[in-house]
Amino acid sequence: MSNIWKSLRLTFSTAATALLMAQASYAQQPIKIGAILSVTGPASFLGEPQKRTIEMLAQQVNAEGGIAGRKIELVVYDDGGDANAARTFASRLIDQDKVIAMVGGSTTGTTMAMLPAFEEAEIPFMSMAGALQVVQPVKKWVFKTPQTDTMACGKIFEDIKARGLSSIAVVFGTDGFGRSMRDQCVAVAPKYGINIVHEESFGPKDSDMTPQLTNVRGKKDVQAIVVPGIGQTPAILARNYKQLGMTLPLYVSHGVASKEFIDLSAGGAEGARLPVPALLVGSKLATEDSQRAPVLAYTQAYEKTANQPVSAFGGFMHDGFQMVVEAIKRSGSTEPAKIRDALEATKGFVGVNGIYSMTAKDHMGLDLAGFRMVEIKNGNWSPIASGK
Repeated sequence: MSNIWKSLRLTFSTAATALLMAQASYAQQPIKIGAILSVTGPASFLGEPQKRTIEMLAQQVNAEGGIAGRKIELVVYDDGGDANAARTFASRLIDQDKVIAMVGGSTTGTTMAMLPAFEEAEIPFMSMAGALQVVQPVKKWVFKTPQTDTMACGKIFEDIKARGLSSIAVVFGTDGFGRSMRDQCVAVAPKYGINIVHEESFGPKDSDMTPQLTNVRGKKDVQAIVVPGIGQTPAILARNYKQLGMTLPLYVSHGVASKEFIDLSAGGAEGARLPVPALLVGSKLATEDSQRAPVLAYTQAYEKTANQPVSAFGGFMHDGFQMVVEAIKRSGSTEPAKIRDALEATKGFVGVNGIYSMTAKDHMGLDLAGFRMVEIKNGNWSPIASGK
């Protein structure tokens, strides 16, 4: 064999070895998924269970061998509920951490602040925020798991109407979520035969809503109170409601669906009604309910790991993270564009919050069936038939 052929064979052999080593190295590289959450600050009751949930689920996936042999590496930042901090962390996830997907955004305000960055970078963004404006109009790279505020208004109004009531007062928070839900309630009220006869508002740092409730009590035609709000302030409002001895039917939003709200209200939330996901009434779901199995599995795993009750907010993360993992598996790729396409093609995914079927025109994929109406009784969620 000539020296030329020996040299060529050595070159090919070296190149092939390098290629195999590169492929092996790539196969061992972790899959980076980002999560910007409000773990501390006024929205910590949202972000803290979301952080616990995504860490628990990532550990489960990795313990089972990862995705196609590759482990998941989470990159988690705490925005403290601050929209500017969230925007800064979004840039860091994109430019420095090179994540292939983002699952987070605990509030509407932080989500809306981060949204343009992920759209521009063309990275899938699965949000945990409730407001309709997150996905309407549809953004190519943005998805969400919670039911919209419009759906919450509809579910509440159905119950009010079924009780033979129609004139209500709306007492809303001036944060992003509160304003958005207030606007949606105003928009859909006529459809349900609901007349909004009085409005009041409260700020996210208010510590006393007695003046607003006193004004409502002075309106003789008010038959029920609806509170579009999130965070601790609706719990303070419920406490003031009890202190004033008010008896008007009280409705709060799905944005307070946690035991922390009930505890902070100091008994004021007793009798209040709200729409919640199936997760909060898991043990009371019928055996034939398709959500029962995932709800009970998540509840058992979370409560064992976190040593605290599940909340709707951790459930939003459960479904969002699982759908991203499923999208990576179905696409057979970690390319953001292929993950995005797979997310948009999600059909019949049974989560703890609902059953999701995404389309190009619907990046949430839920209907009202995912909401269960409950009344707070003895400090717990009690399912009710609408209007009873």
